[in-house]
Amino acid sequence: MAARKNRRTLDDSWRERISASMLANRLSQHVNGEVEMSATQIQAAKILLAKVIPDLKAVEHSGEDGGPIKTKVDIHFHAAGD
Repeated sequence: MAARKNRRTLDDSWRERISASMLANRLSQHVNGEVEMSATQIQAAKILLAKVIPDLKAVEHSGEDGGPIKTKVDIHFHAAGD
């Protein structure tokens, strides 16, 4: 019987999630003073986490020429008998 093609993708996805969780836990333990990590280990963990978990970056919304955003809302009411 042929193996399922999508099975490998699911396994890789879970493997990435588990690895990210383990790295985050290890960094958390380091911050709490439970585990010692070298600067190289910390940098490597940050790089690997960045590949799996996107960074949260500030996003600024602005209108024309950097001014405020203008929003137009149209509300239409219908009578109950319509």
